[in-house]
Amino acid sequence: MVKVLIPSGALGLGYSRDALARGIEAGPDIIAIDGGSTDSGPHYLGTGTSKYSRNSTKAEWRELMAARAKAGVPLVIGTAGTCGADDAVDWLAQITREIAAETDERLKLAILKSGQNPEAMAAAFEAGRITALPAAPEVTAETFRACTNIVALAGAEQINAALDTGADIIIAGRTTDTAIIAALPLARGCHPGGAWHGAKIGECGALATTNPNSGTILIAFDDTGFTMTPMADDARATPRTVSAHMLYENSDPFILYEPGGHLDVTGASYIALDDRRVRVEGSVWVPSDRYTVKLEGARRAGFQTVSLVLVREPRYVANIQSWCADIGARCTAKARQRVEGAFSIELRVIGRDATLGALEPGDGSGPEVGVLGIVTAETEALSLEVAKILNPYLLHHPLTEDEEMPTFAFPFSPPEMPRGAVHEFCLNHVLELDDPMDAFRLEVEEIGT
Repeated sequence: MVKVLIPSGALGLGYSRDALARGIEAGPDIIAIDGGSTDSGPHYLGTGTSKYSRNSTKAEWRELMAARAKAGVPLVIGTAGTCGADDAVDWLAQITREIAAETDERLKLAILKSGQNPEAMAAAFEAGRITALPAAPEVTAETFRACTNIVALAGAEQINAALDTGADIIIAGRTTDTAIIAALPLARGCHPGGAWHGAKIGECGALATTNPNSGTILIAFDDTGFTMTPMADDARATPRTVSAHMLYENSDPFILYEPGGHLDVTGASYIALDDRRVRVEGSVWVPSDRYTVKLEGARRAGFQTVSLVLVREPRYVANIQSWCADIGARCTAKARQRVEGAFSIELRVIGRDATLGALEPGDGSGPEVGVLGIVTAETEALSLEVAKILNPYLLHHPLTEDEEMPTFAFPFSPPEMPRGAVHEFCLNHVLELDDPMDAFRLEVEEIGT
């Protein structure tokens, strides 16, 4: 049996300290936690930075390092620093060194990097080693060269290579959410279908329980399946909460693709052992003929400036879409006469359909809406210049030519807020490897006093 303790869905989200302590008392073989994902958009991969506060990250990581010391087991984090780019891995590694020095602890640290050289990926694409996944964008070799960061998603093989070093702490770049949980059970001969299925259920900590915010769970893997146990007193796992998690961030509720194969849970059974624990068996791991890893890439999409205006006059609120369309057309035409360079203007109506657009149900009517003007351009200066051309339209533009000039409310002065460089995801592809470690780099060092 292999027991994996998952403190939280991601480092920085928080967890119950009592639940974590209870998990340590249960005698885990490893502590595994995710560091992030693509959920927060392309900025973090594009810049190689974390979305989470450094102080909050350090405080939680310090607690987990102390928990690791008490349990005497490895601590592993995947997708370090939100995006798993090499710079983000280095960021968390430096925090780890600081904590080790402050706590007078000597540790072996393994660092697994997932970053890819854009030029090398362009060559791999031209050689036919990179193929598109369904709904992938059209790409060329230049797409890869334009990326500011490309990462490959590590699987269990790469995590086990890091574990084989005997490291106390493993900081991994981009990994699949499941790899850090499935790796040790697979290495110790647990049921492969159960290992991958349990890892999927545990990827977000207590999200697959009745109290998602409690964070900490323990999954026990063996030669026929796994048992999931929440660590918080007020959290329960049920067959429904556990089975439903296969729907989370997954296009098929029965199939999950991973490096080297896929998980099939069509025949899985979910049994409540008591009012808190669920036992799962019957999952199947299907190896593939070739070993591939998914690639994620982000590139700069331009520079952005945003402006926000608040509109309360009932007639304007009722006709806000036509007002925005007229402003967009007029301002775009004026700006094209007065500036050089590529730009775009987008107006989103907050309080009506800013999130879902045409998919928004109902008419979104209310006493007030906000109009968010978004100017994206090839340079920061051009973005700000076009946003300033947009300014008087947002403040004074009338619905019709024959009415008095209205005045609306800017909540900030100046209303133009530069966002700097913005990025976009541009890859949804897999890279074929002859050896699972070919796209990854493993470094080991001694840290602390």
